Amino acid sequence: MLRDAEQTGRPLVMGIVNVTDDSFSGDGLKGDTAAAIAQAKAQAAAGADIIDLGAESTRPGAAPVSFQQEIHRLVPVIEALRHDLPQTLLSVDTRNAGTMRAAAVAGAHLINDISALEGEGSLDAVLRTGLPVVLMHMQGQPGSMQQAPQYADVTAEVRDYLAGRIAACRAAGLPRDRILIDPGIGFGKTVDHNLALLQRLQAFRLLGYPLLVGVSRKSFIGAIAREADAQRRLPGSIAAALWAAQQGAKILRVHDVPETMQALDVWQAMSRGGLEAEKFNESA
Repeated sequence: MLRDAEQTGRPLVMGIVNVTDDSFSGDGLKGDTAAAIAQAKAQAAAGADIIDLGAESTRPGAAPVSFQQEIHRLVPVIEALRHDLPQTLLSVDTRNAGTMRAAAVAGAHLINDISALEGEGSLDAVLRTGLPVVLMHMQGQPGSMQQAPQYADVTAEVRDYLAGRIAACRAAGLPRDRILIDPGIGFGKTVDHNLALLQRLQAFRLLGYPLLVGVSRKSFIGAIAREADAQRRLPGSIAAALWAAQQGAKILRVHDVPETMQALDVWQAMSRGGLEAEKFNESA
């Protein structure tokens, strides 16, 4: 999965498609299958390497949904995209074992679990599917995680949690090359916690597993930029994504694929110190 990142010299871009009733970013598609397929196709056309499909909102204060409802919303989208976009990787954002199994049968390539396979039956489900998984850190549950998050040392605690989940997965038989990690920016963290984690992403790279970072439109950007509307946080989202790329993130999870791709193209050219752009008119 990550060979493309190594070949291109940039992180893979994971486009977000929320087939949810609501979303902190205001882009929930309320279970509209056609709209989800269209959005995924647009993101793939814009250069997304992975499409991340979610049917349960995990915004602060969100209520859980049943895995049956997740399956009802996700499976038709996965099946359609596997047919129409055979070269695009499909990720499913879920913490439910039943959804993981159904998504794998439908053709998903990756499980993205905000609970790091701590849910009932989740680890066994992933073992049986043969799919890779993203293990993410979250303090508490979506409904209450932002009420009063506290850490003595946020980087050390998040790193140690992920190391513990890696060890549990490895002990259960999950191969090393099927594990990715995510520090969970915005999931049970204050603005200062998020900034500390982003400043110390190298601590997570040292665990030796590919690092996914999701910062797109999140509230810490709104707090810094004094922007309450999540859909107006694109400049800050790109700045944070480029920082994560510079720190070695292998996957960037984003809402705004075309804009992020353009920013990465420029960042990559500047990092290399050269420009392969002879096809463009110099006067452009």
